[in-house]
Amino acid sequence: MDRDSSEEDSMADLSFEAESPVLPPDELLEGLPSYDWLLQGRGRQIFFPPLEALGRSQEPACWSSVLEHSRVPVVTEEVAREALLSFVNSHCCYSSAAAGNLIIQELRQQTLCRYRLETFSESRVSEWTFQPVTNHSVDGPQRGTSPRLWDMKVQVPPMFQEDTRKLQVPHSSLVKECHKCHGRGRYKCSGCHGAGMVRCSSCSGTKRKAKQPRRCHLCSGSGRRRCSTCSGRGNKTCATCKGERKLEHFVQLVIMWKNSLFEFVSPHHLHCPKELLAKARGENLFRDENATVYPIVDFPLQDISLASQRGIEEHSTMLASRARILQQMFFYSGGPFHHSE
Repeated sequence: MDRDSSEEDSMADLSFEAESPVLPPDELLEGLPSYDWLLQGRGRQIFFPPLEALGRSQEPACWSSVLEHSRVPVVTEEVAREALLSFVNSHCCYSSAAAGNLIIQELRQQTLCRYRLETFSESRVSEWTFQPVTNHSVDGPQRGTSPRLWDMKVQVPPMFQEDTRKLQVPHSSLVKECHKCHGRGRYKCSGCHGAGMVRCSSCSGTKRKAKQPRRCHLCSGSGRRRCSTCSGRGNKTCATCKGERKLEHFVQLVIMWKNSLFEFVSPHHLHCPKELLAKARGENLFRDENATVYPIVDFPLQDISLASQRGIEEHSTMLASRARILQQMFFYSGGPFHHSE
């Protein structure tokens, strides 16, 4: 199938994959004065949150009064046997007879304390992206100055619920021709190189199969078949611009809400896997939630006090340069673990 040379000239030959630009050329960005800072890294940029004074509505708790009203549950022989039977019954091949008749001679109790800190934070980054230009109007710098990223108001999800949202920054759009098809909207098919026909795979273009006098039935004796990649058209619609020939480049704001976790379990001498200890449920003895929480400074167990200070310092150091802390919450829980003999 022969094609007119003028038609071929109107289509880009993409035997190689065009590289997707990180951002438009500098000359296009001259119309975006409010985003000069994005030129420095020429890519995704992380923006420091504004410094804000986060106040608290309450003072540190008095641990003596908290502990006076806290009671760590005691496991009796009856409770221990019920736990053993529950474990046995959860396995199809275990017999409950031995567990029911087992004589418990001694229960040795060891209380574990757990400190858990959760920090809910928000971070914002900007990146250049693009989309095909359609009939909608382009919101460019001629309509006003783009706001700073931390000045854009968004609805915060429920506290401690992770989420990611992407928003187009107002007045940041610029239009340029598609970088993949060079503004033509279509490009030559790589399967047939624009011919629309390919050599028949059944007869390898010989029009007849080997050792057979009759012509090839798949290509009807022509030796060529219609290209399945482009359905015989010889060209394909540009997947980048969807045939629109132009792309709208704009600054995209990416907002990420993350929940950071710090957990500490008091030292113990239990021969128990860590994953089982992590699943163990204790009694919540105290819980505090606020914009920022205090470290525990007067707790009877020094390991818990030191762990609380370390957890808050780690989260503050980790998030200070790249995120804004919205809320913190910590739990102090305790519970008995028993050895039965």
